[in-house]
Amino acid sequence: MVPSFHNADKTTHRRVMVVGLLFCVAFVVISFSLRSQPDNGHVLVKADRLVRTAGEPHKAN
Repeated sequence: MVPSFHNADKTTHRRVMVVGLLFCVAFVVISFSLRSQPDNGHVLVKADRLVRTAGEPHKAN
């Protein structure tokens, strides 16, 4: 029988899963930290415009 991951014991399986999860978390943390940050405080420009114009009548074409 050829050894494979499917017939490994439970501790080996758990160890491999934890290492994989740690690599995924590290990738997400590194990718978010390397992202360029916005220069101004208005990140949600469209949402700001919608909030400012809420309750006003729609403009006719």
